Amino acid sequence: MSEDACIVVSVDDIKAFERLKLISQIAPVKERIKSFEMKHKCSLDAFEEKIKHLPEDFERWDDFIEWKAYADSLKDLESRLKKGV
Repeated sequence: MSEDACIVVSVDDIKAFERLKLISQIAPVKERIKSFEMKHKCSLDAFEEKIKHLPEDFERWDDFIEWKAYADSLKDLESRLKKGV
């Protein structure tokens, strides 16, 4: 390709790329959430209720904070995907 060559990219191409980028970001977030569910054998909501009634444990609270952040991130990514990027 010469230096003078132009590459034409359509708006649809950009949207498709952004959509694929979001999907690629969603996959590892879902995997991380799944690992927390397997580790604690419950959903995030159930885990939140459980830790409220257990003696304070920093490792559990760290897991909760990280898990919650992944859940919030997933909601945001899925919302952006639904909106069409």
